[in-house]
Amino acid sequence: MSTTDQRPRVQYVTDPAAAMSGLAAAERFGEYVVYERPGEWVFAADPLGEVELDSDELRVSWAGRTTTSPWSGRPAEALDRALGTLPLGGRNAYGWLGFEFCAWALEATAHLGPRTPLAHLMIPRIEVRVSARPSPLAHPLQVCGGPMRGEQGVRITGATEAETEQIHELIAAAVRAEQPRPHPVDVRVDSTGYRDRVAEAVREIGAGRYQKVILSRKVELPFTVDVPATYRLGRAHNTPARSFLLRLGGLQAAGFSPELVAAVDEDRVVTTEPLAGTRAFGRGSTVDAAARAELLADPKEIVEHAISVQTSFAEITSVADPGTCAVSDFMAVRERGSVQHLASTVRGRLAADRSGWDALEALFPSVTASGIPKSAGVDSVFRLDDAPRGLYSGAVVTISPTGALEATLVLRAVYQDTAGAWLRAGAGIVEQSRPEREFEETCEKLGSVAPYVVKA
Repeated sequence: MSTTDQRPRVQYVTDPAAAMSGLAAAERFGEYVVYERPGEWVFAADPLGEVELDSDELRVSWAGRTTTSPWSGRPAEALDRALGTLPLGGRNAYGWLGFEFCAWALEATAHLGPRTPLAHLMIPRIEVRVSARPSPLAHPLQVCGGPMRGEQGVRITGATEAETEQIHELIAAAVRAEQPRPHPVDVRVDSTGYRDRVAEAVREIGAGRYQKVILSRKVELPFTVDVPATYRLGRAHNTPARSFLLRLGGLQAAGFSPELVAAVDEDRVVTTEPLAGTRAFGRGSTVDAAARAELLADPKEIVEHAISVQTSFAEITSVADPGTCAVSDFMAVRERGSVQHLASTVRGRLAADRSGWDALEALFPSVTASGIPKSAGVDSVFRLDDAPRGLYSGAVVTISPTGALEATLVLRAVYQDTAGAWLRAGAGIVEQSRPEREFEETCEKLGSVAPYVVKA
């Protein structure tokens, strides 16, 4: 059966998130990962191979055959070696890393139970890339027989002729469909004792055990979620750095990531984007401006952000050529859905003897989702959070055969597995923190997702 490679037909798509949601909801292409980066969405589906890592075993699958083995060393090395054994043929890999992936680098493995999931990567047979940059010459859903103008349009690789027709039909139907309707979610119910846990962290910080920790709380949803529809509706109301939608290994998730954990481009430039310091957003221009001014003047938020940037700078310095690490956009205010954050960008050039996996391991988990010092902060997370985090505050990753990679922070997301569906959000705790204010911050962050959850 023949396959197609880069066969453009739709000149540009008016709603790429709807297109991605429609492809995912059709359930015709097996497991998938949707990943949005500036200007482009990709739907990666029907895995040819997979790499799964838990705290005890490494499982590698290709063409229907799976091998299972124990592993040792660092989890990043284990994944890199496993990918190196597969006949990738220039294909990309997509997947996720759980928060617990950090336990080896930060000496926290004692907190893990047997078979704790750490990572799941897949190599897709089909990729559908949708551009978000319309050509001024194009008409929505214009059908063309010739090559695409520039980078606009839909580009399909790996699909059969019949699948290509299906993909174009699904995209056309999806962008015409009405927006789904959300189901109410009460995020102010706290069954996890969040305020008490914040108070305990403040006491530990006051005793000098660490400077900062991000504590989170889980909000269980009493219904089954339509995750692709939630992605479509939520993306229409969010302004993420990256977004994602996935169904992989029994886990579904959709989210609107506020920041990159790590990106390594083909020129070996390493980038991270720490966001720390938060106020609500979207309550009207006057209220938003007042909240912005308060954010920029609040000593607690400024300290929280500055020490996060300092940590990110040190982490990139550890894997970069000497003298190449620099901070830009220091303490810029970036709007992310229902909240606004203090944000900075840190970059450096990767040293010749380091890989993208080394950079990711140095920066993971994000300092803005763990703590400072990171090792003590992560220990506090394992002790004081109400449940294992899993994908929350981990990363959705894309890995190129050229060595480039990107890992976006998993926050502002909805999660679902066979046991149920849930949301999770956290806040950065420092010595000046007040439990009630930190609880309110979790509500503000949950506001990026909770109003857009669609019931199945």
